[in-house]
Amino acid sequence: MKHFFLMLLMVSSAILSAQPNSNSDIKSGSISGRVIDADLNEPLPYVNVIIKDLNDKIITGSITQADGTFKVDKIPAGLIKIEIKFIGYKSIKKEVNIGKNGFKINVGDIFLSEDAENLEEVTVIAETSTIQQKIDRKVVNVGKDLTTSGPTASDIMNNIPSVNVDQQTGAIALRGNQNVQVMVDGKLSNIPTAQLLRQIPSTSIKQIELITNPSAKYNPDGMSGIINIILHKNVNVGFNGNVHLGLGYQLAPKFNSSLDMNYRNGKLNFYGSYGNNFSDNINTGVLTQTDSDLTQLFDITDERNSHLFKVGVDYYINDKNTVSFFTNQNIFDGGAIGETELLFGDMTNENQLQIFDNNNENNSQQYNANYKLDFDDKGHNIELEIDHNIFENDIFTDNNFSGLGSRPNFDEFTNTDRVRTEINLDYVNPLSETSKLEVGLQARLFENTIDYSSDGRVINEMGNYIPTSTNFDYERNIYSAYASYNFQKDKWSYQLGLRAETVNVDALAIDTDLTTDTTTDFPFENDYVQVYPSAFVTYEASEKNSYQFSFSRRVDRPGVGQVNPIPEFNTPLISQFGNPELEPQFTNSLEVNYSRNFEKGSLTAGVFYRLIEDEINQGLFVDRSTLGSGRVILRIDNFDNTSAFGFEVSSNYRPTKWWSFNASFDLYGRTQRGFAETLDPTIPNPTESDIEFNEVEVDNLIYNFRMFNNFKVTKKLSLSAFAMYRGKDTGLNFEMEPMYFVNLGLRYNFLEENRATFSLNFNNVFDTQEINITSERPFRQEVSFVPEFKTIFAGLSYRFGGGKYRAKSRKRRDNDEKSGGGFL
Repeated sequence: MKHFFLMLLMVSSAILSAQPNSNSDIKSGSISGRVIDADLNEPLPYVNVIIKDLNDKIITGSITQADGTFKVDKIPAGLIKIEIKFIGYKSIKKEVNIGKNGFKINVGDIFLSEDAENLEEVTVIAETSTIQQKIDRKVVNVGKDLTTSGPTASDIMNNIPSVNVDQQTGAIALRGNQNVQVMVDGKLSNIPTAQLLRQIPSTSIKQIELITNPSAKYNPDGMSGIINIILHKNVNVGFNGNVHLGLGYQLAPKFNSSLDMNYRNGKLNFYGSYGNNFSDNINTGVLTQTDSDLTQLFDITDERNSHLFKVGVDYYINDKNTVSFFTNQNIFDGGAIGETELLFGDMTNENQLQIFDNNNENNSQQYNANYKLDFDDKGHNIELEIDHNIFENDIFTDNNFSGLGSRPNFDEFTNTDRVRTEINLDYVNPLSETSKLEVGLQARLFENTIDYSSDGRVINEMGNYIPTSTNFDYERNIYSAYASYNFQKDKWSYQLGLRAETVNVDALAIDTDLTTDTTTDFPFENDYVQVYPSAFVTYEASEKNSYQFSFSRRVDRPGVGQVNPIPEFNTPLISQFGNPELEPQFTNSLEVNYSRNFEKGSLTAGVFYRLIEDEINQGLFVDRSTLGSGRVILRIDNFDNTSAFGFEVSSNYRPTKWWSFNASFDLYGRTQRGFAETLDPTIPNPTESDIEFNEVEVDNLIYNFRMFNNFKVTKKLSLSAFAMYRGKDTGLNFEMEPMYFVNLGLRYNFLEENRATFSLNFNNVFDTQEINITSERPFRQEVSFVPEFKTIFAGLSYRFGGGKYRAKSRKRRDNDEKSGGGFL
């Protein structure tokens, strides 16, 4: 707690020092209206609305929303100019007298006509990435500079404040915690997160939203919140699209490509995309148990081949009715080939070798249908969406062992069938200009079946390895309702929400000894009702200063991998299993943020505190089936309540016309509780009575610093440099040493209207990035991994076609657009 209050004091000091010094910043008027396409007679979103004084000096501004509306507040009294600008359209200027004509002026509908000279513009992507703090999220607008960092979403995530990606496993963490929901365009996917991030091309990403304290209208899953990846949408009239090719290399090649196409004519909009990723990834490592002089060497090649397809159509029946449908199809074929060698010090005759060949094939299908009805009142609508996901996965592993005393060879086969269906009914009613009511119903139906078999992985009481099988059925149905009320009063904005859920969990694991055909059942049921309140308060002190307070309650429901009793992985020294009886973990989160806008940039800072109930964490056990072998078992369990806190600050700034940068610093603290068994490796012929049980409590304080620089050499050539330092990470059983590295990049635009872009980047330039881990439980161990960090990547992108921007958009559930081209 003392760390949290120290952070709170630091931010409070910053807030007090940033207060405006006079009343000169206080504005007294507002202007609202709606922008319409003059030819199509439909609203235009994302149109620039600029407010200037009589000397053409910019005072403030805004952009139009999805329905074409805009509202600009805090405008000084007097005669001002309004300029409406949008690429591909002729600009419009108006003069308005704030005060004389009233202080709340509605200019009505403004009709923009196309500019024939600019019809070739398709998608405008900013050169430089920026960061915005909104009422319930931090938004990273991905510019061309950030996409130079690598070919996939996984490659650029480490450049994002508060986000870390494990370069070895692909696991993603937000604020130092992996309990995070990853969504694409506001939708969950059945594709495993690490695989999904490696399949989304970085050039397809428009924004990355960090929703650390989601409102009641969001599903409450994930302790650290939601990472929502928003892809570029292409709804231009006519035929248009873009194509991308990329190639990376260190020890093995890595290739990816994508094609995105869109055709819009009249009331129909058709779109489709294809993307692929082919890569071989080599990973070497060393594990040493210092007390027993035992060394394990790893040499693994991970192969990934994936294809993604998306096809969709939007049908604009009329101004009030829209129907949309899309499907995603994902095909993945990969696996790992490698060997692990056990070296017993001077006793070389006891050395053992494991050679394994793992084949992983999975297919994922998503089908999404949406209907939206708009009422006469602006912003008043009701919407129905059905989303159905199917995931099928087959994994076969051939394990071969050699050496004195080594165990027999065995094969493993795992088949997974997973179905998720989500039905949403949402209703939005703008009660007035300053208030809005949102209510909704949701059903989430989830069913997962895993069949596992092995011809000799398990050892029985007689010390013999026997063939076994496990069938695991897991079903979870969630029914929920939410209500959210938003209102504004002067400089204050409020959002209050409540979500109620009823959850039904039914699981059954059946273990079968195939030698005797005897079975053992492990049934589990868990039904519960929970409510999840949320509250947001924002104070706009001035155009430059704003403050936000938020509270939410969330839940971490055990994932399939955490409850699955089938082994997640096996090595000669480590096995990991799930726990079917794992209970959900609940989190109450408080957060305070401050935002400051400068003439050439912005700064956001904040602190958070979490109270965690029934913490989910890891226990470490000695493998009783092979005492004295050094083998351990990892297993998830529930522990006592605990807490976490953190401090974050991030900024984007442009010191000169040719140099801009994003920089961030974050610090997280957490008390973790668990247990670990220990066994002295020097004891000859140990028995279970020699195993010691220890309750473990660890205070972990980790910090990260990152800085992304963009240098504009000419109008066409830009250079980038990214540096990151990640502090020591202390977990219950392992301590990871600090990591730091520098990446360099180049980007060159060419051809007419800069339609083509060539990018080149060099990661880990100084060869400093590596993974070093130490552990004291259950015995002293040191681990070092060296994946392919020092890679070179080259990419080529080209956009084609043309056409005027089409205003009508389909569904915006949770304020996130869900249609158009792009992946997933």
